[in-house]
Amino acid sequence: MSDAPLRLTLPLTPEQARSLEVGQIVWLDGTVRTTAGFPTHKRMVEGLGVPGALPDDLRGGTLFHMGSSCREEGGRWLPNYVNPTTSTRFDAFMPDIIRGLGLTATGGKGGMGQGCVDALREVGGVYFSMPGGASPLLSEGAVERLSTHWDDLIEQFRLARFRLEGFGPVTVAIDAHGNSLYATLQDTARTRLPGILQKLAAERQPPE
Repeated sequence: MSDAPLRLTLPLTPEQARSLEVGQIVWLDGTVRTTAGFPTHKRMVEGLGVPGALPDDLRGGTLFHMGSSCREEGGRWLPNYVNPTTSTRFDAFMPDIIRGLGLTATGGKGGMGQGCVDALREVGGVYFSMPGGASPLLSEGAVERLSTHWDDLIEQFRLARFRLEGFGPVTVAIDAHGNSLYATLQDTARTRLPGILQKLAAERQPPE
Protein backbone atom coordinates (compact mmCIF):
# COMPACT_ATOMS: atom_id res chain seq x y z
CA MET A 1 0.00 0.00 0.00
CA SER A 2 1.32 3.43 -0.98
CA ASP A 3 1.59 6.11 1.73
CA ALA A 4 0.97 8.87 -0.83
CA PRO A 5 -2.43 10.58 -0.44
CA LEU A 6 -4.97 9.98 -3.21
CA ARG A 7 -7.38 12.46 -4.75
CA LEU A 8 -10.67 10.89 -5.79
CA THR A 9 -13.92 12.12 -7.31
CA LEU A 10 -17.24 11.11 -5.75
CA PRO A 11 -19.32 9.13 -6.36
CA LEU A 12 -16.96 6.17 -6.61
CA THR A 13 -17.67 3.14 -8.73
CA PRO A 14 -17.69 -0.20 -6.85
CA GLU A 15 -14.45 -1.02 -8.67
CA GLN A 16 -12.80 2.18 -7.39
CA ALA A 17 -14.03 1.48 -3.88
CA ARG A 18 -12.63 -2.06 -3.97
CA SER A 19 -9.23 -0.72 -5.05
CA LEU A 20 -8.84 1.23 -1.79
CA GLU A 21 -7.14 -0.21 1.28
CA VAL A 22 -7.53 0.44 4.98
CA GLY A 23 -5.24 3.23 6.16
CA GLN A 24 -4.99 5.14 2.88
CA ILE A 25 -5.24 8.93 3.15
CA VAL A 26 -7.63 10.48 0.63
CA TRP A 27 -8.73 13.92 -0.57
CA LEU A 28 -12.15 14.16 -2.19
CA ASP A 29 -13.83 16.08 -5.00
CA GLY A 30 -17.31 15.65 -6.47
CA THR A 31 -20.75 15.55 -4.88
CA VAL A 32 -22.00 13.99 -1.66
CA ARG A 33 -25.20 13.77 0.37
CA THR A 34 -24.92 14.64 4.06
CA THR A 35 -27.01 14.58 7.22
CA ALA A 36 -26.52 14.49 10.98
CA GLY A 37 -30.10 13.45 11.69
CA PHE A 38 -31.50 10.35 13.35
CA PRO A 39 -35.02 11.02 11.93
CA THR A 40 -33.47 11.50 8.50
CA HIS A 41 -32.04 7.99 8.54
CA LYS A 42 -35.40 6.62 9.65
CA ARG A 43 -37.09 8.33 6.69
CA MET A 44 -34.44 6.98 4.33
CA VAL A 45 -35.07 3.41 5.44
CA GLU A 46 -38.82 3.93 5.09
CA GLY A 47 -38.27 5.35 1.60
CA LEU A 48 -36.24 2.44 0.24
CA GLY A 49 -38.09 0.98 -2.71
CA VAL A 50 -40.70 3.76 -2.73
CA PRO A 51 -40.62 5.63 -6.08
CA GLY A 52 -39.66 9.29 -5.64
CA ALA A 53 -39.13 9.06 -1.88
CA LEU A 54 -35.37 9.56 -2.06
CA PRO A 55 -33.09 11.67 -4.29
CA ASP A 56 -31.97 9.77 -7.39
CA ASP A 57 -28.29 10.57 -6.81
CA LEU A 58 -28.24 8.55 -3.59
CA ARG A 59 -28.33 5.28 -5.52
CA GLY A 60 -24.73 4.21 -5.98
CA GLY A 61 -23.68 7.45 -4.33
CA THR A 62 -22.17 8.75 -1.10
CA LEU A 63 -23.68 9.57 2.29
CA PHE A 64 -21.67 11.38 4.95
CA HIS A 65 -22.68 11.71 8.59
CA MET A 66 -22.03 15.42 8.70
CA GLY A 67 -23.95 18.47 9.82
CA SER A 68 -23.68 21.90 8.24
CA SER A 69 -24.69 25.53 8.42
CA CYS A 70 -24.91 27.63 5.25
CA ARG A 71 -25.60 31.21 4.21
CA GLU A 72 -27.02 32.54 0.94
CA GLU A 73 -24.76 34.79 -1.12
CA GLY A 74 -25.54 35.80 -4.68
CA GLY A 75 -28.01 32.99 -5.16
CA ARG A 76 -25.60 30.33 -3.87
CA TRP A 77 -25.54 28.54 -0.52
CA LEU A 78 -22.05 28.76 0.93
CA PRO A 79 -21.04 26.81 4.04
CA ASN A 80 -20.36 28.58 7.31
CA TYR A 81 -19.06 25.20 8.41
CA VAL A 82 -19.46 21.46 8.01
CA ASN A 83 -18.91 19.16 10.97
CA PRO A 84 -18.77 15.33 10.99
CA THR A 85 -20.83 13.45 13.56
CA THR A 86 -20.48 9.99 15.10
CA SER A 87 -21.51 7.29 12.62
CA THR A 88 -22.21 4.54 15.15
CA ARG A 89 -25.34 6.45 16.21
CA PHE A 90 -26.89 5.28 12.93
CA ASP A 91 -25.80 1.62 12.99
CA ALA A 92 -29.41 0.45 13.25
CA PHE A 93 -30.24 2.04 9.89
CA MET A 94 -27.06 1.98 7.83
CA PRO A 95 -26.90 -1.70 6.77
CA ASP A 96 -30.33 -1.36 5.09
CA ILE A 97 -29.38 2.00 3.57
CA ILE A 98 -26.04 0.74 2.26
CA ARG A 99 -27.60 -2.34 0.69
CA GLY A 100 -30.80 -0.66 -0.50
CA LEU A 101 -28.99 2.20 -2.22
CA GLY A 102 -25.74 0.44 -3.13
CA LEU A 103 -23.68 3.17 -1.47
CA THR A 104 -20.07 3.09 -2.63
CA ALA A 105 -18.89 5.41 0.14
CA THR A 106 -20.00 6.71 3.49
CA GLY A 107 -18.14 8.54 6.22
CA GLY A 108 -18.11 10.41 9.50
CA LYS A 109 -16.44 10.01 12.90
CA GLY A 110 -15.88 6.93 15.01
CA GLY A 111 -16.47 4.15 12.50
CA MET A 112 -19.43 1.80 12.15
CA GLY A 113 -20.44 -1.58 13.53
CA GLN A 114 -19.95 -5.03 12.03
CA GLY A 115 -23.34 -5.03 10.32
CA CYS A 116 -22.29 -1.96 8.34
CA VAL A 117 -18.88 -3.47 7.58
CA ASP A 118 -20.61 -6.55 6.14
CA ALA A 119 -22.97 -4.42 4.04
CA LEU A 120 -20.10 -2.37 2.59
CA ARG A 121 -18.28 -5.57 1.66
CA GLU A 122 -21.37 -6.91 -0.13
CA VAL A 123 -22.03 -3.82 -2.26
CA GLY A 124 -18.44 -2.63 -2.77
CA GLY A 125 -18.25 0.42 -0.53
CA VAL A 126 -15.84 2.12 1.88
CA TYR A 127 -16.05 4.22 5.02
CA PHE A 128 -14.02 7.44 5.21
CA SER A 129 -13.03 8.51 8.71
CA MET A 130 -12.91 12.28 9.25
CA PRO A 131 -10.66 13.76 11.93
CA GLY A 132 -12.54 14.94 15.01
CA GLY A 133 -12.13 18.63 15.78
CA ALA A 134 -11.09 19.43 12.20
CA SER A 135 -14.26 21.26 11.14
CA PRO A 136 -12.37 24.39 9.93
CA LEU A 137 -10.10 22.28 7.72
CA LEU A 138 -12.92 20.14 6.33
CA SER A 139 -15.12 23.20 5.75
CA GLU A 140 -12.56 24.58 3.31
CA GLY A 141 -13.21 21.60 1.03
CA ALA A 142 -17.02 21.93 1.10
CA VAL A 143 -17.43 24.53 -1.63
CA GLU A 144 -21.19 24.89 -2.01
CA ARG A 145 -24.48 23.37 -0.91
CA LEU A 146 -26.34 22.50 -4.08
CA SER A 147 -29.70 21.42 -2.68
CA THR A 148 -31.56 20.08 0.35
CA HIS A 149 -34.22 17.42 0.85
CA TRP A 150 -36.80 17.29 3.67
CA ASP A 151 -36.70 20.98 4.51
CA ASP A 152 -39.22 20.51 7.30
CA LEU A 153 -36.28 19.27 9.40
CA ILE A 154 -33.70 21.53 11.07
CA GLU A 155 -30.75 22.46 8.88
CA GLN A 156 -28.37 19.94 10.47
CA PHE A 157 -30.81 17.09 9.82
CA ARG A 158 -31.79 17.86 6.23
CA LEU A 159 -30.50 15.60 3.51
CA ALA A 160 -28.14 18.10 1.90
CA ARG A 161 -26.12 17.82 -1.30
CA PHE A 162 -22.65 19.41 -1.36
CA ARG A 163 -19.99 19.99 -3.96
CA LEU A 164 -16.53 19.14 -2.66
CA GLU A 165 -13.13 20.33 -3.85
CA GLY A 166 -10.09 19.05 -1.99
CA PHE A 167 -12.14 17.82 0.97
CA GLY A 168 -9.99 16.14 3.58
CA PRO A 169 -7.79 14.62 4.58
CA VAL A 170 -9.92 11.56 5.29
CA THR A 171 -8.79 8.00 5.99
CA VAL A 172 -10.09 4.76 4.51
CA ALA A 173 -11.05 3.26 7.86
CA ILE A 174 -13.29 0.44 6.53
CA ASP A 175 -12.54 -0.96 3.10
CA ALA A 176 -14.73 -2.88 0.66
CA HIS A 177 -13.16 -6.20 1.68
CA GLY A 178 -14.37 -6.19 5.28
CA ASN A 179 -11.21 -4.77 6.86
CA SER A 180 -11.73 -2.21 9.61
CA LEU A 181 -9.23 -0.07 11.50
CA TYR A 182 -11.67 0.01 14.40
CA ALA A 183 -11.88 -3.78 14.65
CA THR A 184 -8.08 -3.98 14.57
CA LEU A 185 -7.81 -1.43 17.37
CA GLN A 186 -10.41 -3.29 19.44
CA ASP A 187 -8.58 -6.58 18.98
CA THR A 188 -5.31 -4.95 20.04
CA ALA A 189 -6.98 -3.40 23.08
CA ARG A 190 -8.51 -6.71 24.13
CA THR A 191 -5.13 -8.42 23.80
CA ARG A 192 -3.38 -5.79 25.94
CA LEU A 193 -6.12 -5.40 28.55
CA PRO A 194 -5.21 -8.34 30.85
CA GLY A 195 -1.62 -7.15 31.14
CA ILE A 196 -2.71 -3.59 31.82
CA LEU A 197 -5.14 -4.70 34.53
CA GLN A 198 -2.49 -6.92 36.11
CA LYS A 199 -0.03 -4.03 36.20
CA LEU A 200 -2.62 -1.68 37.70
CA ALA A 201 -3.53 -4.25 40.36
CA ALA A 202 0.13 -4.64 41.31
CA GLU A 203 0.61 -0.88 41.55
CA ARG A 204 -2.40 -0.57 43.88
CA GLN A 205 -0.85 -2.90 46.43
CA PRO A 206 0.22 -0.92 49.52
CA PRO A 207 3.87 -1.09 50.46
CA GLU A 208 4.79 -3.58 53.18
